[in-house]
Amino acid sequence: MNKKVLVVDDESSIRKLLSVALGNRGFEVIEAEDGMVALAAIKAHNPDLVVLDVMMPGMTGHEVHERLRSRPETKELPVLFLSAAGTFEEQHRSIAADPFADYLPKPFKPSEVVDHIDAMLDPAKRAEFERERGRREAKLSKIVEIMHRDRD
Repeated sequence: MNKKVLVVDDESSIRKLLSVALGNRGFEVIEAEDGMVALAAIKAHNPDLVVLDVMMPGMTGHEVHERLRSRPETKELPVLFLSAAGTFEEQHRSIAADPFADYLPKPFKPSEVVDHIDAMLDPAKRAEFERERGRREAKLSKIVEIMHRDRD
């Protein structure tokens, strides 16, 4: 059975780009243009992973993420944040407190996003993915700490 991925972005071109790339790799893709549609799609389709734009009108990606984590049935649903607001603080905030979340900045190569999703969902690749994610999270934490120290 193919893994289901929900792609949530207010830009239809991003949704289509990722839908084609994911579909070419055998993923079943569901699309949502905003946070409210995403929450309904998660309930209706039970995806294996959510690709979530951070900056959307109405409900932000972080607000959708908070709602997912507040529900027992979605508290461990993997989330891959995508954002053009790629500050170190934003990246760190997106992954620091959630072992089931990760972050990629826009612009991106569709193949890199698909590889990233594959690593998040494939049990054979999961251990290496988690080690790499831990290294990135530690680097981001140090960078954010230094930036805050320099501002003070």
